[in-house]
Amino acid sequence: MASRKQAIPNDSRSFGERPAKRVKVDDERQASTPSAEPSNGVEDITGAARLSEDEYEEGLEDEVEPGQPKTEPRASDLYLDTINRALLDFDFEKVCSVSMSNINTYGCLVCGKYFQGRGRNSYAYAHSIHDDHHVFINLETAKVYVLPDGYLVSDPSLEDISFVLNPSFTKASTSTLSSPSHLLKPSYDLSSKPYISGYIGLNNIKRNDHMNVIIHSLLHIPPLRDYLLLSSFRGKESELVKRFATLAKKIWNPRLFKSQVSPHEFLQEVNRASAGKFRLEQQGDPVEFLGWLLNRLHKDMGGTKKKNSSIIFSTFQGELRVETQQVVVRPDSTGSEKPQFDIDRDIKATVSPFLFLAVDLPPPPLFQDTIEKNIIPQVSIHSVLAKYDGVTTQESAGQLRRYKCQRLPQYIILHYKRFTKNAFVEEKNPTIVTFPLRGVDFREYLDAAPTHPPTVYDLIANVTHESVAGTTRDKENTIWKVHLRAAGGGGEGEKWFQIQDLIVEETRKEMIFLGETVLQIWERRAANVNGNASTKMDVDRR
Repeated sequence: MASRKQAIPNDSRSFGERPAKRVKVDDERQASTPSAEPSNGVEDITGAARLSEDEYEEGLEDEVEPGQPKTEPRASDLYLDTINRALLDFDFEKVCSVSMSNINTYGCLVCGKYFQGRGRNSYAYAHSIHDDHHVFINLETAKVYVLPDGYLVSDPSLEDISFVLNPSFTKASTSTLSSPSHLLKPSYDLSSKPYISGYIGLNNIKRNDHMNVIIHSLLHIPPLRDYLLLSSFRGKESELVKRFATLAKKIWNPRLFKSQVSPHEFLQEVNRASAGKFRLEQQGDPVEFLGWLLNRLHKDMGGTKKKNSSIIFSTFQGELRVETQQVVVRPDSTGSEKPQFDIDRDIKATVSPFLFLAVDLPPPPLFQDTIEKNIIPQVSIHSVLAKYDGVTTQESAGQLRRYKCQRLPQYIILHYKRFTKNAFVEEKNPTIVTFPLRGVDFREYLDAAPTHPPTVYDLIANVTHESVAGTTRDKENTIWKVHLRAAGGGGEGEKWFQIQDLIVEETRKEMIFLGETVLQIWERRAANVNGNASTKMDVDRR
């Protein structure tokens, strides 16, 4: 550097001419080097010359005229004010808007569109020239570049965009998501609208509301939620697991630009992985989707048939004993007698794992008079759970069956079988199930050792179905809603949110059981120091 300074005459050239020689030297080293317009007599060298800018300024450091700044604004900074955060939406599938390829995709931070590559022959490069949009972000690495010049931008003001694209969580941040303090810290979007992370709307793109309620229900189960939020999948995990984790991070992101999230990217992968069984444009059954999703996630997470082989099994899997016996018609029996188990004959018993328990509803009355026609039948949760008391029998295909649980999971999923098919139409059972929100004891339905964990459970999620009145199922006019317990719950101040697509509103506890419940998730109550279920909160009674 010293020899270069001596080669510049001190009497015949002004300081403003010296950078021109630098450009010439760089031109000999590299074929073409773009440059910015001169500012205050000093040219801003860009492109490849930018890599040696520090060396260049160091060489001229002692010759800067008094009052002249040593560093000039970087050309990349000149375009940062063109970024429009209101147009940025990273929820959709990351494919080029021209080539529809998902390889090396960049997002334009000015208009929000996706383009492939950043080389001279790429769509992003052409977009930067034709539309005069210069700031792009790599949708995989979150690195920001200025095109067509092609240099990397490192600016703290872009950190919020990177966080929206790839949110990250720590154990400390996830530890408070299930505590009441989480509700006391609302977040704000770009339009200063307050929202509580985790309790935000999911966009109903076409007819995917039956999948939205399942997504919300699963992502509010603390073990599964924390597993996904703390994940950093970089290995051989399936695309479905990666996108489900990404969706979880977006729903719980406290720094969103919009107080809503679109599950488009995840549901596109669901469509592919299920071979078109679950599609955005087709209304479906949330219970079928839940069964498929749990088993597929378990398999993709490396789970096997062994107990606790994945986070899915360790959270939701229990064991059920099924006893069966062949029905024998006795000569002296009358037609009105109900078949019973005969202890003198062989009883076949099998123990099978389960992820959720199916509960049968009593059939509604066939005929109603003018007074009773508007009365909706009701039944308590304990009367329908009697199916699993080990005594109640069911007859099917010439066999008697009775059920009893051998092991209860940490989270019990109950499926109320509200829909049945016959040869002509699919019928809906409008019976209302009444239940307490807290303190349901499953001990009566369990045959296990005293060392089994506590059997008292509290409701954490409730999925309801709404459609036209009557007993015929109308899929086209069906509305699915989910009730979510907020931040652990408990006590008089317990809060519940009702979410229907983009509509999020707080609901009264007394209104939850009035809907036609299809699915529920119950959480085991934590044990106290004596090993019994905590009794700090009174059991709800209805």
